Amino acid sequence: MSQWKAIQQLEIRLLEFVDYLYDDNFPMEIRQALANWIESQDWDTAADHESMAAVLFTNLLSQLERQCAEAQNFLQRHNLKIINLQLQAKYKDNPTLMARTISTRLHEERRILGSVQQEQGPLEKSMQNSVTFEKQKNMDNRVAIIRSSVQMMDQAVKHIEDLQDDFDFCYKTLQSRDQNTEKMKQEVTRLQEMLNRLDFKRKEILTKMDDVIKEIDDLMSSQLNPELLDWKRRQQIASIGGPLLTGLDQLQNWFTLTSQSLFQVKRQLDKLGELIVKVTYESDPIPLQKPQLEERIKYLIYHLIRSAFVVEKQPCMPTHPQKPLIIKTGVQFTTKVRLLVKLPEIDYQLKVKTTFDKDLPPGRVNRQFFILTNNTKAMDIEESSNGCLSVEFRHLQLKEKKYINGAKGNEGLLSVTEELHSLSFEAQFTIQGLAIDLEMCSLPLVVISNVSQLPGGWASVMWYNLLTDEARNLGFFANPPRASWSQLSEVLSWQFSTFAGRGLNKEQLSMLGEKLLGQHASHSDCQISWSKFSKENIPGKPFSFWMWLDSILDLIKKHLLPVWNDNHIMGFVSKEMERALLKDRESGTFLLRFSESHLGGITFTWVERGYNGEAKFNSVEPYTKSRLSALPFADIIRDYKVISNGVVPGNPLKFLYPDIPKDEAFSRHYNIHPSKVDPYIPSMLIPISEMRDHSSNPDATPPPCQSPPMTPGEFDILNQNLCFDMDTISSPYSE
Repeated sequence: MSQWKAIQQLEIRLLEFVDYLYDDNFPMEIRQALANWIESQDWDTAADHESMAAVLFTNLLSQLERQCAEAQNFLQRHNLKIINLQLQAKYKDNPTLMARTISTRLHEERRILGSVQQEQGPLEKSMQNSVTFEKQKNMDNRVAIIRSSVQMMDQAVKHIEDLQDDFDFCYKTLQSRDQNTEKMKQEVTRLQEMLNRLDFKRKEILTKMDDVIKEIDDLMSSQLNPELLDWKRRQQIASIGGPLLTGLDQLQNWFTLTSQSLFQVKRQLDKLGELIVKVTYESDPIPLQKPQLEERIKYLIYHLIRSAFVVEKQPCMPTHPQKPLIIKTGVQFTTKVRLLVKLPEIDYQLKVKTTFDKDLPPGRVNRQFFILTNNTKAMDIEESSNGCLSVEFRHLQLKEKKYINGAKGNEGLLSVTEELHSLSFEAQFTIQGLAIDLEMCSLPLVVISNVSQLPGGWASVMWYNLLTDEARNLGFFANPPRASWSQLSEVLSWQFSTFAGRGLNKEQLSMLGEKLLGQHASHSDCQISWSKFSKENIPGKPFSFWMWLDSILDLIKKHLLPVWNDNHIMGFVSKEMERALLKDRESGTFLLRFSESHLGGITFTWVERGYNGEAKFNSVEPYTKSRLSALPFADIIRDYKVISNGVVPGNPLKFLYPDIPKDEAFSRHYNIHPSKVDPYIPSMLIPISEMRDHSSNPDATPPPCQSPPMTPGEFDILNQNLCFDMDTISSPYSE
């Protein structure tokens, strides 16, 4: 089943996440019309190679034109033509941006699909529970009640103004009459009653204002600010592969309605201030209570708008969209800030300035950087986000500061990938006489100078955002906390959902736990140190646990994705468990597992039985990226041959564990070459191993071999003459 067909079968809740992925940058109509073609292209590679991206861009436009010509529906044909023109205008000069856009969306689709195929962990459940429908409904109701109360106070203020006008008219009329008549006394009595009523209404409106201000204060402190903090926490978790982040538009609606209520109350207080200029009296409640109410209103407005200034998209290099918060010097990165308050009074030329490592304490980091490109940009109305004010910095770039006489900064205990930095955003504006300074920081960043530091940097980003909700704890890795296995295993599964489209099941996570923790892996409360996860080498190996796992992720992403998503790779299984699983299986049964001795390697082991029925296990030398670049892995399974004592070669692989016929499992991934008229005899690469006789030394293990597969012609010559250098053929070996 194609990825797009699988997406369309998801439940409504998950389809809403899919809908969030597609916008004017890449409309869903294209995804639907060109689904199979899009999924068959290598967008990840194209995102890093401009020439390949240009070819794919041209091909996409051609595919789109063909769909337009074949479309029977007039409206569909019209929409596709419009989209074609929009794509040309947007990506003609930057086809790699289109490749990155499509690559990101395909990865996110696989991540959504992966969330269906695995059980939710405790962290993901807590993230989803934090945005329950009931909480949103309660918040909507409170905001609506406040808005209604404030609008009713508008009517009350207008009524007070009318009462005051009546009183003022009667008072001035009375002044012009004879003061000693009986009727005059009646008028004075009536005037006193009017003043009493006016005084009552003034006290009443001030009491209502006090109640509304208290309600808004409580709303902000007990619900609105916690919801914002919850969204920021969910943004942290989403940045390391967790559930997709939504809810910002809802937050903006609450912030906007609350700010509108505050500003409306402020205007009502201003109006009351105008009224007492015309009519005031002894013990008038307005001059007594208005200053205090105004100060509270200004305080709430100031803090509401300051907290409404958020980083919508954390800093990220477009070349690595699934690994935000890692910045490489000399490489452009993007980030986006947003103001969650939509008011017509706001100056739409609000300028935002970015600063790197602002107010960083001296000696905190070894290296210092500055923003090389323009760091100031004006916010603008974004129609696609309900008219909010936002600004996206797309061309920021860091450069390391040079020291005099070549001296370096303070030498510390932290490695490059453990140094944390921050990007701050500042803006100033005035609204209704209030001057408000806005400032917000990104989540901590890791700055690298070489792409080889990317895995270590990503480990730091994961560890930080998993274990703390602090926005700017730049000294975190001076004493990093431990993670429980239940926490860490969930995040590791997310990495496979994000980068490989399918998360890890319980068995695979249990195998990984054994790899990291040994016999204690079954205890979810086992604590793992930062050093054990990322810095210390696995016993007997020249690499850490994370480096080993990250190399596997890279291998899957680049060479094993279809087979992995079909759930055909058992993956994380020890040699001992491998034998236990295969020993009672039919001869020719094999399983696929990741190498424990090679970085980024996959091997297969099969069982065969001797004449006495005894099980013998054979494992082929691991296939790494360099070997899989020459031949797709499914084709290796299909064409694999073994030479044994000069016997005509055969394929020992019959059944994928536990008992799935090989072709049934892998045939949909075989590389089938179309027939064509050609003067040459076609050739193909065939993976061949030589089965050595170790009868003289049964414990001997053959040396590793890095040779590429053989062509049929080479093999025929080899088989006929049986005179060849054994070291040129990869070898299976018994374990």
